Amino acid sequence: MINESKLLDRKILKNGDKFDQSLLWMLVLLVSFGLLMVYSASIAWAGYDGDQWQVVRKQAVFVGGGTFAALLACTVKMSFWRRYSLHLLLANTLVLLLILFVGRNINGAKRWISLSFFSYQPSETYKLVLIFYLAAFFNRRAEVLKELKSLIFPAVVIGGGLGLILLEPDLGATVVAALIALGMLFLADLPKKWFFTAVSFGFLGLVMAILLAPYRMERVTSFLDPFRDPLGKGYQLTHSLIANARGQWFGTGPGASLDKRFFLTESEAHTDFIFAVISEEWGFFGMCLLVFCYGWLVWRAFSIGKQARDLGLFFSSFVSYGIALWIGVQSFFHIGVNIGLLPTKGLTLPLVSYGGSAVVVMLVSMGLLLRADYENRLKMRGYKVEG
Repeated sequence: MINESKLLDRKILKNGDKFDQSLLWMLVLLVSFGLLMVYSASIAWAGYDGDQWQVVRKQAVFVGGGTFAALLACTVKMSFWRRYSLHLLLANTLVLLLILFVGRNINGAKRWISLSFFSYQPSETYKLVLIFYLAAFFNRRAEVLKELKSLIFPAVVIGGGLGLILLEPDLGATVVAALIALGMLFLADLPKKWFFTAVSFGFLGLVMAILLAPYRMERVTSFLDPFRDPLGKGYQLTHSLIANARGQWFGTGPGASLDKRFFLTESEAHTDFIFAVISEEWGFFGMCLLVFCYGWLVWRAFSIGKQARDLGLFFSSFVSYGIALWIGVQSFFHIGVNIGLLPTKGLTLPLVSYGGSAVVVMLVSMGLLLRADYENRLKMRGYKVEG
């Protein structure tokens, strides 16, 4: 056996057979397309302020920083994240608590901590460290998942983090993180009665969060009939639907969207409603192609996870599964909101929408996926890899 640390000195990304080239090219495609669409969606109001490049320039910096962080993640053993998973989760939970007191308040929500170079959103990193923690828990305690007492501590820790995100308030991030956790519990073969109990409590919590906040209830009712109040609560959704309709089969062409020009507000067109701009400019076929790209990415992540499981690398397996669930759930919610399938909620489109924390953390997760695949290849060649 050759020790893995010696292989790292050979620069793991030097030879194509050491990593998944198809996955890497898909990431390059989505990120490049994202930069193009961020520029297209923001050019109208950014140019009105005198600098049409200001938004895409910031996004390019975020992508550059995220790419550098992803490359670093590629060089770190998966066992490192397993060893410090609980520490990372507790630290992130502490930051979520801190943000309620010192967070940056935007439109009544405290979701960001202002740093010198960008605004950090702890709920984004929480999704990733949650995956780490659950993967590590299943890796070392898979045999005791049948015992209810073994689940009490994880339930309290995870429930506390989700509760803090909900208090920001950020229902969208809470739902995405909760669905990631439930999906990983299902894949870990949690007994059905406990799994459905967890699902029931989660659904009850979602209903209560909507009923206890009038503005959330208004979003649900306006979603059912957005044209009843097209200039009020249904404004964003009606213009998103109009953009979808204008795109028809092949779109109006890159840069030719009308709804991005002050109809979808400047804070939404390149973030929460970027898919509407894509559907208007690229049409139904462009929408289908983008959905296919996300579907392929989810499938590839699950494939890496299954391969890791078959090789006995259970932590890498569950991390890959968690990332697959994250991409699938969040892209589904974003697209569902933009086409009127789901109530309006602010969630970015992974790797495409504008956003510092979102794109950096997602690129890091892609780096981890490449790392998991790399360790799978090492194990298949007979090298020693710590599971």
